[in-house]
Amino acid sequence: MSDFKCDVNEQNKATELPLLRVGGSVQQNPHMRAFWASTISFFLAFLAWFALAPLALDVASSMGICENQQFPPAHFKTRPAYLKFKSLSTGTAYCQYGKNDADKPTDCKPVPNDILATPLCNSTVITGCVSEKAKLQYLPDVLDECVCTPGTECSRVLANAGTISVTSTIVARIAMGTLLERFGCVNMQVVLLVWGSFWIGMAATITAPWNYMLIRFLIGAVGATFVTNQVWCSLMFASNVVGTANACAAGWGNLGGGVTQIFMVVVLFQPFKAAGMESDKAWRVSMAVPAILLLLCAIAIKLLCWDTPGARRFDVAVTGKDYWEVVKDPKVLLMAMQYSACFGTELAMNNVLATHFRTYFQMNAGDAASLAGAFGLMNLFARPLGGIVRLPRSHLGTAVFLFGFGCVDNSQPWYVALIILVIFSVFVQMAEGTTYGIVPFMNPKQLPIVSALVGAGGNIGAMIAGFAFYARIPDPILPFKVHGCYVMFFALLTLVCPNHLHGGMFWAPAAGAALKKTDPWFCSRLFFMCCCW
Repeated sequence: MSDFKCDVNEQNKATELPLLRVGGSVQQNPHMRAFWASTISFFLAFLAWFALAPLALDVASSMGICENQQFPPAHFKTRPAYLKFKSLSTGTAYCQYGKNDADKPTDCKPVPNDILATPLCNSTVITGCVSEKAKLQYLPDVLDECVCTPGTECSRVLANAGTISVTSTIVARIAMGTLLERFGCVNMQVVLLVWGSFWIGMAATITAPWNYMLIRFLIGAVGATFVTNQVWCSLMFASNVVGTANACAAGWGNLGGGVTQIFMVVVLFQPFKAAGMESDKAWRVSMAVPAILLLLCAIAIKLLCWDTPGARRFDVAVTGKDYWEVVKDPKVLLMAMQYSACFGTELAMNNVLATHFRTYFQMNAGDAASLAGAFGLMNLFARPLGGIVRLPRSHLGTAVFLFGFGCVDNSQPWYVALIILVIFSVFVQMAEGTTYGIVPFMNPKQLPIVSALVGAGGNIGAMIAGFAFYARIPDPILPFKVHGCYVMFFALLTLVCPNHLHGGMFWAPAAGAALKKTDPWFCSRLFFMCCCW
């Protein structure tokens, strides 16, 4: 009779996922310890990975790269970022009497002659007069504290830093396939958490764009905790429940990307400011909290968890290792491409949403963080649901609603953007859950390598989106539309693999058809069917 707290199969893998059954020693309950350790560590990794994103404008101010810091309006009156600026709250524009060109202005229109000829109001002249403000061609007081709109150097620095933060994860995730087999899940997760803890703590020392980008690059390696998250659960849970376990562990881990938007601003930054700290000091002190949380989590995992149900250390002989066998498999490459369109999209949104709401919709830091956080908070149920029920057409929905989000301009109420963002997020997370609900079945013998390569595909998608769309297109909403078209391409890619037995985007499987695990294209057909029906 098994001494495990969970029901297990002949390989001692759990055949159930009892979320609240957390008691017992590591020998009795290695499965749920691994599940919650992988989930919590990935959650905290996401928290640290994107901790700087919602505070980007405040960091920009500290680095002195805001447009109105580099080019004071008093001396550089005709900067394009100023000429296009209009306060959404008051309706007042920097160009009080309009721009000389609606699309590509080079200056503000001059003050009308009749206004110039009208006397100024004073204590003795109160009618038929105008204020001093009315005779101003430019109104610099309406500008944001940090002007960082698309097309400025500030915007490019923040966008590039966000992209760099996911680029380092590509290398780290690919390397994790070998490192997990060499050192095991517990050791690698601990190393990544300690690494992330050190560099998120060092973020408090940022003073210039070069070290801002460097530190975001180095922090990005902590995103490789996702590979451990998926491999660890796959080693602990049987095939009947591993899709659910993987989706829940990854989804609730990804939840950290939404929580950090709110946590870093509403829970840390704003209370520190309210206590009397300057903005420059408040965001720096805030970095200490995720650093401490990551370090404590690393210690707990090392002391309390095992790699597999029956052994403290993972044995590579259980799975073998052959990178070339995996790389030459078209199923893995297709899955990585598909993952670039869903998880890559989520990473890109984690980087840009808070700044988008602060600059384009001119929201304060707390409100912008809350709206940006709503995107990641859908992970609470959407990604697990994608792994459990494999909702069809998730990629297609992602593309449509991402494009739709790009159609919401700042003349519309903020809640329109929020509604579309939430629906868009649900589709994104479900596509991710579907993907990693299938990965464990693609090549079980090479599971760590498959998980590493498909996971790296997600970061490649974020890197492409960051460099090609959000950093290069000097428009506040066009990048979202172009990104939506990119995702649509991968959604429609399923059309090139029709199959009468397993169906496709617009048709169901033939009557009585069953998915065969012996089919060499089983995983690809399953993914195409699940994501695109």
